[in-house]
Amino acid sequence: MAHSQVAYLIPLKADLKEDESSPRITLSEGPNIIGRGNVSIADKRLSRKHITIIVSTSGSVSLSVEGTNPVVIRSSGDGERKKLKPCEKVLVSNDDLIELIPGHHFFKLVLLSTESRGSHETPAKKARKGEAQGVNDDDVEAIRRFVPPDEKLPSTFRLLSVNGLPDWANTSCVSINDVIEGDVVAAILSNYMVDIDWLMSACPKLANIPQVMVIHGEGDGRQEYIQRKKPANWSLHKPRLPISFGTHHSKAIFLVYPRGVRVVVHTANLIHVDWNNKSQGLWMQDFPWKDDDKDSPKGCGFEGDLIDYLNVLKWPEFTASLPGRGNMKINAAFFKKFDYSNATVRLIASVPGYHTGLNLNKWGHMKLRTILQEYIFDREFRRSPLVYQFSSLGSLDEKWLAEFRDSLSSGLTEDKTPLGPGDPLIIWPTVEDVRCSLEGYAAGNAIPSPLKNVEKPFLIKYWAKWKANHSARCRAMPHIKTFTRYSDQKLAWFLLTSSNLSKAAWGALQKNNSQLMIRSYELGVLFLPSPTKAQGCKFPCTENNTSVVKAKQETKDEVEKRSKLVTMSWQGDRDSPEIISLPIPYQLPPTPYSPEDVPWSWDRGGYTKKDVYGQVWPR
Repeated sequence: MAHSQVAYLIPLKADLKEDESSPRITLSEGPNIIGRGNVSIADKRLSRKHITIIVSTSGSVSLSVEGTNPVVIRSSGDGERKKLKPCEKVLVSNDDLIELIPGHHFFKLVLLSTESRGSHETPAKKARKGEAQGVNDDDVEAIRRFVPPDEKLPSTFRLLSVNGLPDWANTSCVSINDVIEGDVVAAILSNYMVDIDWLMSACPKLANIPQVMVIHGEGDGRQEYIQRKKPANWSLHKPRLPISFGTHHSKAIFLVYPRGVRVVVHTANLIHVDWNNKSQGLWMQDFPWKDDDKDSPKGCGFEGDLIDYLNVLKWPEFTASLPGRGNMKINAAFFKKFDYSNATVRLIASVPGYHTGLNLNKWGHMKLRTILQEYIFDREFRRSPLVYQFSSLGSLDEKWLAEFRDSLSSGLTEDKTPLGPGDPLIIWPTVEDVRCSLEGYAAGNAIPSPLKNVEKPFLIKYWAKWKANHSARCRAMPHIKTFTRYSDQKLAWFLLTSSNLSKAAWGALQKNNSQLMIRSYELGVLFLPSPTKAQGCKFPCTENNTSVVKAKQETKDEVEKRSKLVTMSWQGDRDSPEIISLPIPYQLPPTPYSPEDVPWSWDRGGYTKKDVYGQVWPR
């Protein structure tokens, strides 16, 4: 099986201009078989195995003819055309043209730069080359550089700190005490699992907050235990689950301060292992009160998303005393009192139900589709690949995967051309990843997918490895959930969410696509390129930081610029105002599984090779 993307075959029209209606063909290291299934026009002269292109680790490329008809290679150097007969082989170069049938089915070979596919040069040598794009696989400490300035913090997200890693691996990472800080007067903690004993010991600040509401998804036994152990000023609420097999899975924190509100969306359960031993992500932004003396700003997309979601939760309202404002009822409508106009993300939520009419596009993957399909993206993201990364796999079928891909492939270029479908890969830990992890096989408890879901034959082509050298998190198993569309180290968009890959979380279309059925509550934040004038403003709620960091004044030429989303491994000018670096913990492009790799499933059994603690699985 191929290991990493190293080249493209770009389809051309007869005039040798790119044929944008046909998909590019991705080439990986090793042999790549190209044939009838790779062209958009049926042609019986093409064999199913028409040619084989072998790309070596050194970058050399050879082409051999496997079918019964000749192939023509046109050199990019001197334009010479060379006809290859069946069984003949030749070396080909970057920008050479390939005619799969002489005079028909034109493709151009485009090799990715060394930086784009990784090389054996040192980081210093690569940096001296000054390439503005590409991945640096050998820069295993890329997270050292992820130190965004204060004004850019709301525009990115942070990884959670992991115990047992070197200090540099936790650069700019956060703990629960970095989130719940300052003079909080009311808090809403939304989660699935809540270990109240750990929570109170890990974050003693919670004991001093006058009013705390915990919205959870625990079962009856755990709920009774929390009820007995909780402080008197805490309230519990489990949202209604109208459809069987659903859960309240959303992970968020809402902190009310005298100066405003902090909104936090993250991926960790409120338990020890999630905040200490796993790869997790967190986004947060503070928002000020609306000014009652001025015209209130018009509602924005973020505010609408937030209020719609909070309204569905229907927690019992409670009263909080706010300095200078008196007693106020804390319900969904209360959150309309804050100014979200500088929000740097959109919310993508799921709520259980059968959603029709106007609500069809309000939740789940249809909400994501609705936002993306009206958004303008750079042309380089046309037909670019997708990544699905999560920690629990539902019972899927190929029809639903196509439906889901349609949503994530939405979007337009500046000429209103659809981006077109992207080929997805699923980043998922192997058995060896779990065995060698910081927790050993115990980490598999938080990757709870049964064998019947993991070993469906149609999933084989999607599996990709959890490789995280640049973030030092190869051994910190992922509980983070992310979905993205990328080109090299640039991102069209990025979603940090509680949603795993399941119909329960994202919803499934029914009744001729007129109804979306969702079982669970989920919440995520969508990062999109936005005008740079919307970036770079940080309002702090915390008492010990009362200044407002404003964006620098932009020139007229800069006003129309849009931010660009990149990974930590992007080799460009991170100080540029339009660059927003996101700490993606895994390697892009992903590395597909080798034939020896086995995807983790927690009920497979028979893992007799001992883990780092000398244990086997099941114990």
